[in-house]
Amino acid sequence: MVVRARRVQGKSGDTVVKLRPLAPDELREKLRLSSSLTVEVDAMPGGYVCSASLKGKADAKAIREATSGTTPLRGLFSKEQRRFLEAHVPDGVGWGELTVLGPIFVLKLNMSPADLGRRLVVELWFYPDGSRILELSTKCTAKNAFQVAAESRAFLVSRGINLDGKQQTKTKAALTFFSKELRAAGEA
Repeated sequence: MVVRARRVQGKSGDTVVKLRPLAPDELREKLRLSSSLTVEVDAMPGGYVCSASLKGKADAKAIREATSGTTPLRGLFSKEQRRFLEAHVPDGVGWGELTVLGPIFVLKLNMSPADLGRRLVVELWFYPDGSRILELSTKCTAKNAFQVAAESRAFLVSRGINLDGKQQTKTKAALTFFSKELRAAGEA
């Protein structure tokens, strides 16, 4: 389970409650029909993982106040998001047990290369220890996922991008990084 609040320069922010891994058929039908729900598949060499994200809106001021402890974190999230989280966390875990991690600075570029024929999203995540993760993503329907994956791979290889590097999700890397920091702070 990932609970995220994001500030975006020059735009309104957002909130997300994400469950990964999750089989889409595990979601209640009412939730599957929500316009706030996104189900996605992260594909990498060697495997894939399904997730479900319930999105909401929040402004930068509200996010700063909640992450600084001035207001409760719970207040950043919609009723629908709170119910989703509460339905999937282990017993005994509530909003009071959440710890703020971050921030992480992210640069994002949306582009539509003519010879790819689809939108490509480029994100570069800068972690506080100086490490970075570059994520390239595109969207498609389940029906054409394999074709899009093959075309995207060919496009990247034609640009000299090495696809053999260590693969990891940016969220898992963030959680690993900040949990080490929390443990170190707790031991000090």
